[in-house]
Amino acid sequence: MHTVAVLSLKGGVGKTTVALGIASAAMRRGIRTLVADLDPQGNATASLDPPYTDATLADVLENPHRSVLERAIAASVWSDDVEVLVGAEDLEALNEPGPDERRLASLSRALDELHDSPPRGKGYDLVILDCPPSLGRLTKSALVAADSALLVTEPTMYAVSGAQRALEAIEKIRDEHNQGLRAVGVLVNRLRPRSHEHQFRIAELRESFGALVMPTAIPDRLAIQQAQGACSPIHEWHSPGAQEIALTFNMVLAKILRSTRAGRHRIDADETETTGPIEAIRTDARG
Repeated sequence: MHTVAVLSLKGGVGKTTVALGIASAAMRRGIRTLVADLDPQGNATASLDPPYTDATLADVLENPHRSVLERAIAASVWSDDVEVLVGAEDLEALNEPGPDERRLASLSRALDELHDSPPRGKGYDLVILDCPPSLGRLTKSALVAADSALLVTEPTMYAVSGAQRALEAIEKIRDEHNQGLRAVGVLVNRLRPRSHEHQFRIAELRESFGALVMPTAIPDRLAIQQAQGACSPIHEWHSPGAQEIALTFNMVLAKILRSTRAGRHRIDADETETTGPIEAIRTDARG
């Protein structure tokens, strides 16, 4: 079971879109997946539209036992292979930093329970942690529990500083709590490939983070909002724009799965790639 934390330190960059896109790519490959919605806004839960549960992830973090877990997990409308660890507004109360850092391990203990004794006897190959857009206790708990971390950003003037703070947080959690944690990459979302401003900001990211910046980006397409509004995986939304995005998410998933075998990424000068524009996979039409 591989666990990936999808995070950003700024709201509105499409972090949940990326988490759902990875889940959609995994579903297409027959990879049994659990999406854990740590964001108090609950957008991932809403898009996956599970039935009502009498427990949520907030209850799990307070009491990470198997009986609570089973009550907080539900099937999504997407597929039997995609389930949801249901989020709730109550998570906001758990996001403030506290003096007892032992509580950071609650999510990790809960996922260990799932690995050792999966509900209904069906384990998960992939767990996606959709983090809140901040570096509070919830995101730190996700990083303590994760095998890898994917940072989502937009090509804006604040991208470099936000990515730097997030990567520093990943390194701190790795050093203090989770030596197996890897930064799998920095993924640029909402790219307009013909925008000189976007290409300039991506060049800044590459100059700072080199090979950690993924060579493909998520293009800015209406199809994403349309699919989410219909509670549909992007791989089953039939438009040229959706097909373009689905191909990109396939590549992101492949990079995450390879990270289970690869060594830790390092941000060294000899890894820096500053030549050439970052590309979005393109089709002939847009949608």
